Amino acid sequence: MNNKYKILVTGVAGFLGSHLAEQLSNLGHEVIGIDSMIGGYKDNIPKNIKFYNIDCCDLEKVKNIMSNVEIVYHCAATAHEGLSVFSPYEITKNNYLASVSIFSAAISHKVKRIIFCSSMARYGDQKTPFLESMKPTPVDPYAISKVAAEDVLINLCELNNTEWVIAVPHNIIGPRQKYDDPFRNVVSIMINRMLQGKAPIIYGDGEQKRCFSYIDDCLSCLLPMLDQKNLNKQIVNIGPDEEFVTINQVAEICSNVTGINLPPIYKPGRPREVKHATCSADKARKFLNYKTTITLKEGIQKTFEYIKKRGTKDFDYNIDIEINNELTPKTWTQKEI
Repeated sequence: MNNKYKILVTGVAGFLGSHLAEQLSNLGHEVIGIDSMIGGYKDNIPKNIKFYNIDCCDLEKVKNIMSNVEIVYHCAATAHEGLSVFSPYEITKNNYLASVSIFSAAISHKVKRIIFCSSMARYGDQKTPFLESMKPTPVDPYAISKVAAEDVLINLCELNNTEWVIAVPHNIIGPRQKYDDPFRNVVSIMINRMLQGKAPIIYGDGEQKRCFSYIDDCLSCLLPMLDQKNLNKQIVNIGPDEEFVTINQVAEICSNVTGINLPPIYKPGRPREVKHATCSADKARKFLNYKTTITLKEGIQKTFEYIKKRGTKDFDYNIDIEINNELTPKTWTQKEI
């Protein structure tokens, strides 16, 4: 990674994109970033990059800023898996069509490589741990949109001789994560509520199991994807496979970290939610020397410190629910979070 590139990072006001853009800029690359500001914070945007307030779906505007870009990291997404069952149009537009727009603009400008941040949702409800060799079996519109975007990326890149890498991060936590989003980011939602004296909300029985990845550990894999030769045409899971915990255990850790002990409020389970989901990190260890350096408790501690310092926020129901029926969680329709 000694070469210096002109790099486009999408979703640069968001959690993952802002950290990635900052690190790339610190390494000496020329970084430009775009974001529609739907799901990010303005103060997340790194000061040392060129920022454009652009919706990824606006193909012409994206093309206009793509000149001389050599590498694209497509991090932007409306990553609302549970909500996608009830707002399928908005989620699909912001994931599938936005991705196709970025890929089209990038390939038309002959970029060298596109790194696409997909989702563990691609694996659906298969046996854990999920392996990259597994056939994608998406179970909700969000996952379908990500898998469809993967297919278009591979199709276009193979035709145009463009290098591609698909990164599959999962359940990233840490500073800069949007914590006033009522639809996603379970750790941040819990901490934001606890700091307001409200009990954490858990859907179902809380025995859903997940692994959580701290942002720095995720970046340790994403950064080499820039130009590492043996990663071309590879799909790589990013994140730990050591601490496979229930949501009940996550709530307990959040309680221990914050010092706020409030019994969780249990709500009916959400449709299409996968019960057990974690990825194998073996391929990341082999190709990228991946190592988990921050434990779950340490990651939650750092997330807590960020939210406490920045201040609690009311939850922002900024995405319309398109399908409102007896299946739609009342926590969303009645704004109970």
